[in-house]
Amino acid sequence: MFDKYMICPETVRNVADGGRTVGFEFGARLPYYRGLGLSMVEDVAVTVDGKRIPRDRIRLTVSGRTYTLDELESEYQAVWEMGDVAVVRALVDGGLSPGEHVLELEEQLRVSYMPFPSIGRDAKTIRIA
Repeated sequence: MFDKYMICPETVRNVADGGRTVGFEFGARLPYYRGLGLSMVEDVAVTVDGKRIPRDRIRLTVSGRTYTLDELESEYQAVWEMGDVAVVRALVDGGLSPGEHVLELEEQLRVSYMPFPSIGRDAKTIRIA
C-alpha cells in the first residue's frame, strides 16, 4: 500500500569514518499504515544494482538508536512509527561509486492480525555525486 514511499531517494549518501568510506545510508519508511514495535520488523533487505547486501552488514537507526537486524528480534520497547524516517545503513567498503544505481529495499513485517508476513518492496534509481 505505501511501498512507493519506503525509500527516501534524496537522503542516499556515502558514510565515512576516519577518512575512509565505510558504506552508505538512506532514509526509509514503513510500508504499513501503523507503527510497529521493532521486534515485529523481521528483515530489512537492501539490494544495489542487483547485488544483495548481506544481512549482517545492515543497520537500522530508529529514534536515534542503531540496531543490527538480529537485535531487532528482542527489542520490545522501541517503535517505528508510521511516517517516521529511519536510517538504513549498509556497511560496504568504499560505499557507492559515483553515478546512478538502482537501490531496492524490502521490509518483512510481522503484523499481529495477519497469518503471514507482510512484505513491502520499493526500488528507486538514485544518483551519487
